[in-house]
Amino acid sequence: MSSQQIEWDQRLIEKYNYAGPRYTSYPTALEFSENFGEADFQQAVARYPERPLSLYVHIPFCHRLCYFCGCNKIVTRQLHKADRYLDVLEQEIRQRAPLFAGRRVTQLHWGGGTPTFLNQQQVSRLVGLLRSHFLLADDIEMSIEVDPREIELEMIDHLGALGFNRLSMGVQDFNKAVQEKVNRVQDEAMIFALVQRAREQGFRSVSIDLIYGLPLQTPESFAFTLQRVIDLNPDRLSVFNYAHLPALFAAQRKIKDDELPSATQKLEILQQTIATLTGEGYQFIGMDHFARPDDELAVAQRAGKLHRNFQGYTTQGETDLLGLGVSAISMIGDSYAQNHKELKTWYASVEEQGNALWRGLTLSDDDCLRRNVIKALICNFSLDYAAIEAQWPIAFRRYFAEDLQLLAPLVADGLVEQHERGLRITGVGRLLIRNICMCFDAYLRQKARQQQFSRVI
Repeated sequence: MSSQQIEWDQRLIEKYNYAGPRYTSYPTALEFSENFGEADFQQAVARYPERPLSLYVHIPFCHRLCYFCGCNKIVTRQLHKADRYLDVLEQEIRQRAPLFAGRRVTQLHWGGGTPTFLNQQQVSRLVGLLRSHFLLADDIEMSIEVDPREIELEMIDHLGALGFNRLSMGVQDFNKAVQEKVNRVQDEAMIFALVQRAREQGFRSVSIDLIYGLPLQTPESFAFTLQRVIDLNPDRLSVFNYAHLPALFAAQRKIKDDELPSATQKLEILQQTIATLTGEGYQFIGMDHFARPDDELAVAQRAGKLHRNFQGYTTQGETDLLGLGVSAISMIGDSYAQNHKELKTWYASVEEQGNALWRGLTLSDDDCLRRNVIKALICNFSLDYAAIEAQWPIAFRRYFAEDLQLLAPLVADGLVEQHERGLRITGVGRLLIRNICMCFDAYLRQKARQQQFSRVI
């Protein structure tokens, strides 16, 4: 499969720049229901007992508040709160792990919040807990999100010794003025030192997160950030669009509307980012992700074997994902399940019943079929009708007649090429992949509730 480059078409990007889901799952979390209970969860676990397991652990704590953040986090400087959290997390692990006895864990990811809020002793405790209750594969992929402001270089050594081999670091912007506006001032030298230390420790991959659309950002200022990123030479990059939703996230009310870049400036920044990174040899994976051509995400995409889940793009598709901790989401069997989002409720639920299941969804056959179609489009930028028909007892063009009708204007605009045997997303369409996927989203057709999504770009 070619790693075809993006083509920028200002008119089409402006035409299609409306709200839509990010499709880390289909159906999206908006369809989750509290009618989904523990019996449904256990039934889902029994569905594909041979599947390997991917573990996600949510650590909600942060030392200080970043004004742009929309994550589920608790801002505190009291380390003992993490001890209490780990006590309850241990109960959840003890209850959940036996359901997956014998399954190999091939992937482990810690997200947050800030997982490195935990000190070395607490990190060791949690890794020990996971190793003693789950069967971790020898070649496991272990990744962790890191905040460069509140970490010692020695923590990288400690993480490496415990088996972590992937690092993801939130940088957002290298300009001090922008950092000050979002309450995330960080030391540039420390960022470079952390990346270097991770490489010395043999970490397989270092990923950097940037955000465009923050206050005081301009195409000129972001060019500086991009230049520093190129000097840093990460294996992967995520370049997220800042969604300003102060009504939804209280911290964002501290960001002044009149200091945000205009819609035109944001598009300029994005265009420049894509041109700069692809010019440096990065492959555009999709949505907001870039990777070096020899990175396994890039290799998997070229081979048509890329997958997507709640953590974004991944090479491990045929795994069940178990989420542990407050707000964590699981994808198990043909079901989704989410833990309680409020910390107090999560504590009470685990302590009373051993789990914190809040809501979920058992997918219908139509959901599973559409999930496959959307995943093929968003991961591989192409769709082979015969491959879908080989898995499902349908005639693609007949089953998806209404969807293909909705897609027709996008075909006419050159975002998609439609052939007798399938679909291919063009260089122009790659940036608008969410719009293309939306044509196959049955739930969007039932209800026009697009205002709940962030804009596609």
